[in-house]
Formats: sequence, C-alpha cells, structure tokens
Amino acid sequence: MSIPLRSLFLHHLAQTSPAPMGIEVESSEGVYIHGKGGDRWIDLISGISVCNVGHRHPRVVEAIKAQVDRYMHVMVYGEYIQSPQVHLAERLASLMPGLDSVYLVNSGAEAIEGAIKLARRATGRKKLFSFRDAYHGSTTGALSLMSSDYFTEPFKPLLPEVFHFESYSESVLEKIDTDTAAVFIEIIRAEVGAIPVEHTILHAIQKRCRETGALLVVDEIQTGFGRTGPFLASSAAGIEPDILVLAKGMGGGLPIGAFISSGKLMQTLSNEPVLGHITTFGGNPVCCAAALAVFDVVKELDTDKMVPEKEAFIRKKLNHPALRSIDGKGLLLALDFGEEALAQRIIKTCIRNGVLTDWFLFAPHKLRMAPPLTITLEELDSACTIILKSIDEALEK
Repeated sequence: MSIPLRSLFLHHLAQTSPAPMGIEVESSEGVYIHGKGGDRWIDLISGISVCNVGHRHPRVVEAIKAQVDRYMHVMVYGEYIQSPQVHLAERLASLMPGLDSVYLVNSGAEAIEGAIKLARRATGRKKLFSFRDAYHGSTTGALSLMSSDYFTEPFKPLLPEVFHFESYSESVLEKIDTDTAAVFIEIIRAEVGAIPVEHTILHAIQKRCRETGALLVVDEIQTGFGRTGPFLASSAAGIEPDILVLAKGMGGGLPIGAFISSGKLMQTLSNEPVLGHITTFGGNPVCCAAALAVFDVVKELDTDKMVPEKEAFIRKKLNHPALRSIDGKGLLLALDFGEEALAQRIIKTCIRNGVLTDWFLFAPHKLRMAPPLTITLEELDSACTIILKSIDEALEK
C-alpha cells in the first residue's frame, strides 16, 4: 500500500509554517491551478508575483525545451560564454541608464546578498540602511535588513552596522552620511500591504545618496517585469539606482534573479580577491532562456496601458462595505479588511470557493491580489465575484 503524497509531504519536506495550505497540485495553465479530483483555482497571487506571464506560458515552455535540447549546466557562472546568459544580460542592461553590468543569481535573496557585498566592496564602507517592515529575503544578510524582532531574534547575531529607518520621511536624510555604504529602498512597500512611497521622498533620498557617496539600492523583486504597469516601478518614479535588484517575475516560474550596476562598480567583485562573488547555478542557461522569453512577452503585453486598465476594473468591481480600502498599484494590490481575523477567514473562504489568495507578512489584515498580468477581464470578473461571495460568507460566520 502506497503512502499518500500528503503524508510524505508532512513527514519529509521541511515545513515553513505549522499549518501549510496543503493544496496538492496536479497541473497549472494560464491563470489556473488544478488539484486532485477536478478542483480548480484562479491563481490571484502568481506564486507571490512570480508567474507574471501566467503558468506555463507557451513561449516560455518553448524556450525552455529549445535550450534543454542544446545544453543545461556546463560551468559555474562567469567562466564560459553562454548565449542565454549573454543575451539576457544585454536586455537587462538596457532597462536603466548607467546600469550596464548584470550579475545573475538564483533568487531575490541571493540578489540582495550580492548587492550588500557589492555596496561594501565598492565603497569601502560598512554601514547599511533599510526601512522598518521591509522584506528583502530570509538569508542571513537579507534578514539583517529586516527590522522585525519576531523574525530576526532567533537568528542573531546578524550582520553588524545595519540600521532601520522608521519611515520614509525627511528625517532619514541626515542619517545618510559619508560612512554609509548603501540605502535599500522599495518603490512600493510590498509586505506592509502594497503601500506606494511618495516620489518626493524617494528623490530626496536619491539626492542625499549622491551627495554622500552612498549607493542607492532599489529592490524591485516584486514590482519588476510589469507588475505595477511600467516594466520597472523605479522608472515611473524617476529613480535611477546605483544597484537594481530583480527576481520573482523574471523567470516565468524558473528560479532566477539579478543585481545590476555599472561595470565600474561591478568589476570590484572580480579582483582582490578574485572570485569575490561566485555562484554555481546562477545564470543557469535554461532559466536564462525562460527569462528572455518572459522579457519579450512582457514587452509585447503593453503593460503600461493594460495593467492600469485591469487595476481600474478590480477597483470598480470590488465594492463591499467590509472592504476599507484597496491599496497598491497596478496588479500588486492589497484588500484592507481592518482586522486580521476577518481577513484570514475571507482568504480561507476564497480558497474553498476557487480563488487562491494570501496575506502580507507585515499586514495580515490585508488580502493579497497579484494575479498573472495575462489574466483576462472575464477571468478577473469571475475572481472578483468569488471574492465578494467569500466576504459575505466569512461575515456570516
């Protein structure tokens, strides 16, 4: 008698929470995830902003298959000339003036780790700043940028000389000084519930970094690749970082990330010591081939026009007295229900009714809504109808 897959999952796969969602996935396609027994869900979280072009986009699958037929892993990153890596780096280097050198990694957290090392190596300084309740990853360096004692205390000591600003305000400017290696910012504060940052303070922080020689690092792990409308949220805000960090939506479902800077800064990682930063699987050619296809699909989607239209549709459709506000930008939205218990009931009810959603790390009173950018208005209408139904059912309980 074979052991059920659910039992094997619970016994042998390291768990990240006491009560995992436990959806047993059979297949996925477009905006849908299919489970056992004919269950189907509209995916409104895209694997946490990963599947920007939907699940198993035909062009992404085709690119993966074509690359697998040529070669997969051949050598650690940066030693052999591999066409998918080179062409992806060329595309990414076209996104932002002055950022012409790309370091490819496996995830957003790794990209943040690389940005930390680059900032300290290039400036010769140690001090790092990030903002309260920002999430940049769970590896030791990335975790050091998080302010929450709940998540960090069990793993201390973390990196030294890392400080956290309380809020995006002018009071932070005087703290950025000539001992500062880097300031890590978000254009939209994702895990506090998709809160856009005022462009004026972002520009003031950028100006202060230029004055002091500190590097400005922009984390676009969730907002990149058209998630908020523009290909990059920082471009719309008029921000030009010294280091840009990308991941999640970049690979169409395959693991890949990048930190991008100028060639002048990036070359400091290649000498004294040589191999100052190295990765075995970063820039995997199959992942790069997938990312190239995603890049082209997102560009062709005309997200600057299409994403705001879908955002407007959601805001108009989701009209309910229990919903206090809809925060966020584009297709990174947060439905604020005011209290955690209610939001969690609604999320669980949505899942039972056929819509996959989730909450935010530092905003459990909000429901996450980040569907594939390819979702149609008809599919959005169905999803919103289920959300409204689920709100009513959760209120009845």
